[in-house]
Amino acid sequence: MTNPFDGPVTSLDVRPLLADGNEPFELIMAAVESLPLGGVLELVAPFEPVPLYRVLGGLGFAHSAFRRGPAEVVVYFSQVSAEG
Repeated sequence: MTNPFDGPVTSLDVRPLLADGNEPFELIMAAVESLPLGGVLELVAPFEPVPLYRVLGGLGFAHSAFRRGPAEVVVYFSQVSAEG
């Protein structure tokens, strides 16, 4: 069985956007849409983006998250099915 998080990684750090009071949802969705086949989105945020799990899960994405620091959560998203 292959690891769905082994593909080419596209990184997106939304902490500066959130610090400036901006909503990163559209930027995140654009990054997801531009992922190559088998690609992985590495999202860095100041908190765990729990609502995003449902949105991207509905599009067939799995996630794996870990806290890298007190204000830094890294989440990897990878499409594992053709949902959505």
